Amino acid sequence: MNAETMPLGGLIPDSTYVDIDNVPWVKTRFPGVEAKTLMENAETGLATLLMRWAPGARLPLHEHVEIEQTYVLSGSFSDHAGTCTAGNYVWRRAGSRHDAWTKEGCLMLAVFLKPNKFFD
Repeated sequence: MNAETMPLGGLIPDSTYVDIDNVPWVKTRFPGVEAKTLMENAETGLATLLMRWAPGARLPLHEHVEIEQTYVLSGSFSDHAGTCTAGNYVWRRAGSRHDAWTKEGCLMLAVFLKPNKFFD
């Protein structure tokens, strides 16, 4: 933050703008899956991620501890219930379990209320 963007009195601003190009891609522990963390609250587990999956990438069986929301920007990804394609959205209920994969690769915006629980 510079002098022009510092709020009066040094208070935390109401809006936080994220320059996505300057947020690094971070490899996850799952081959071919990378993420940019756009917002995270470590105390509650709330997180918004831009995720990039390489063709053929897969997430093993996991549980959504709370509701998970995903909007696919490009490509597609699938699970046992179907495929979510570019421009479409899927959300999963708390307690739902599945594995997920992509044949062609995908870019998605994902919102987690709590981190997933993995069983691998």
